[in-house]
Amino acid sequence: MDYQFKAGSIPLLVSMPHVGTDIPDDVLAAMTPAAVDRQDTDWHLVRLYEFLGEMGASVLSARWSRYVIDLNRPPENANLYPGQDTTGLCPVDTFHREPLYRDGHAPDEQEVQRRLLAYWKPYHDQLRSELDRLLALHGRVVLWDAHSIASVVPRFFEGKLPDLNFGTADGKSCAAGLSEAIVAQARADGRYTIAVNGRFKGGHITRFYGQPEKGVHAIQLEMCQSTYMDEAAPYGYRADLASRVQEPLRAMTRAAADWGRA
Repeated sequence: MDYQFKAGSIPLLVSMPHVGTDIPDDVLAAMTPAAVDRQDTDWHLVRLYEFLGEMGASVLSARWSRYVIDLNRPPENANLYPGQDTTGLCPVDTFHREPLYRDGHAPDEQEVQRRLLAYWKPYHDQLRSELDRLLALHGRVVLWDAHSIASVVPRFFEGKLPDLNFGTADGKSCAAGLSEAIVAQARADGRYTIAVNGRFKGGHITRFYGQPEKGVHAIQLEMCQSTYMDEAAPYGYRADLASRVQEPLRAMTRAAADWGRA
């Protein structure tokens, strides 16, 4: 299976496109040791969001590493942040500009198209299918795109990121009432710094599937990994930190589901 999926009953689908760590043997054979570390993974998010099952939310999570293909990039590989540095559909380097492929072994266009069909398309087919199912059941649905990143990545931003970074494509991917309800829960907790449509406005999944006029409301949360784990290898899960941030996460996802039901 190219992903892990559990269908829920409430109008909330949580997508985790960057949690995958598997790399096919034929792809790995062309890669450098930097790829083996998989340092740019959204580590431990499935565990962090384990409460979603009790809520009855649908959960879709990736199997394949973003180094194979990035499920949160458009298939035509357009830059979602024009004028800013970013990694592409089939990344050729890490967030720290370490090459992922041995000289002369980076994927060509034919290989990119193969990966689109083999790894990218199955995830998006399932995502679309589940959104349609929940939309038919409830009349509207909330798509929560869950991400995490190291708190300091000089390639992409200066200094330390806020702890919780919400993206709604500058308000285009969901109704204002939804984002306000979610962010209000984050602010009420008071322990974490917050940004809305700052450095992260939402990737392809948020921007493409978020169609409020059709009943699909999408929001992305990019969390600093320092809120729940060790940011240095071997990237250990910190249960003491995670238990704290799970409190506002529960409140935020519950607010999203309640808004979807209303």
